[in-house]
Amino acid sequence: MLLYKTNIRGDTMGRIRPTFIKRIAREIVEKYSKELSRDFYKNREFLEDKVKFPNDKMKNRVVGYVTTLVKREMA
Repeated sequence: MLLYKTNIRGDTMGRIRPTFIKRIAREIVEKYSKELSRDFYKNREFLEDKVKFPNDKMKNRVVGYVTTLVKREMA
């Protein structure tokens, strides 16, 4: 008999980014594509001066998606 862990919270599924995070990240990549790199920490430092974020959690989520988009472009 196979037993699968059932999880009400959905930890077995992938993480989905909200649309507003994706929209902000795409706008940033369009505007600053030349200055962005594949490194999360460099991008975070660069964007701290360019974009105002309401809190650190949102900043990190946007910068993470920006880094993902830059990596996709370079691939």
